[in-house]
Amino acid sequence: MAETTTVARPYARAAFEHAQARKGGLKKWSEVLAAAAAVAADPAMQNAFADPALTVPERADVFLDVVRSVAGDKAVSEDFGNFVRLLAENRRLVLLPDIVAMFEALKAEAEKSIRAEVVSAFPIGDEQKTRLAAALKQRLQREIELEVTVDESLIGGAIIRAGDVVIDGSARGQLANFATALRQ
Repeated sequence: MAETTTVARPYARAAFEHAQARKGGLKKWSEVLAAAAAVAADPAMQNAFADPALTVPERADVFLDVVRSVAGDKAVSEDFGNFVRLLAENRRLVLLPDIVAMFEALKAEAEKSIRAEVVSAFPIGDEQKTRLAAALKQRLQREIELEVTVDESLIGGAIIRAGDVVIDGSARGQLANFATALRQ
């Protein structure tokens, strides 16, 4: 894991800096990179990467054709094609999922945004979502993209995860803390 992260980091940084320098580039590159990562993770595509009958340029062209069919012809710019060719030449297409994760982290940092996951014991209304997002925005000093799921096993309350921050306000979490305190 650490090795792939180390190898993927310069590609993610280069893609991010290139996309950031163009108007609307971060959004466009984010979308096409996500499509490319999904294609790269496909087992059939991974078999194509390993096919010795394909030359490096053929591998890149096949990959780009599949990405175009997923993301659309207009999504795959000449610059993105060059990026994919560079990855293929260096045998790094399999790193695309790692590259995307790092690209998205750089993008979120630049946009001062964060994705917050809320797991609640009960459904949360729109007003509660708005108040929760506002409170998280104030605490984390970032724009909040809120994703809410329901897990009845929490008994009551909620668990909030936003980056490195975890707030466990669930009844199950409180009971676990209480049981730990009693054992000590």
